[in-house]
Amino acid sequence: MKIKNILMSCAAVAILAACNQPAQKKETNTEETAVDVNSSSDTGQLGTIEFEETAYDFGTVKEGAIVDHVFKFKNSGDAPVILSQVSASCGCTTPDYTKEPVLPGKEGEIKVSFNSQGQVGQQQKIVTISSNASNKVTTVQIKGTVEK
Repeated sequence: MKIKNILMSCAAVAILAACNQPAQKKETNTEETAVDVNSSSDTGQLGTIEFEETAYDFGTVKEGAIVDHVFKFKNSGDAPVILSQVSASCGCTTPDYTKEPVLPGKEGEIKVSFNSQGQVGQQQKIVTISSNASNKVTTVQIKGTVEK
């Protein structure tokens, strides 16, 4: 019992001593880091998302119909645009989008599918797009009326 207590005490001291060791200092070239940070924060080097349209009215549909619409956008900036997250305001709406980087001058798209089952009445669904573009968060919407 006495030996067990001594061993436990030694182990605790060893662990505490290891925790108090100063962290190894890594050498970094601060000049290179400063250049990288400045070049990435230059707003002239960001992509920009420009949609052909940001709203689509699907009119009137019968309940149970599935409405699809494609929102096209162009990268009018100076760097590739990467869509990091595209989410809908409702589980009845499903977005699918361009996964690869959209190069400057090129186009991408967001396909929105709305399932009208159980969604009777006036409908407005918003899709939020997050990206690395100068306009980091953008939205598009579909709206219309669902009849029984």
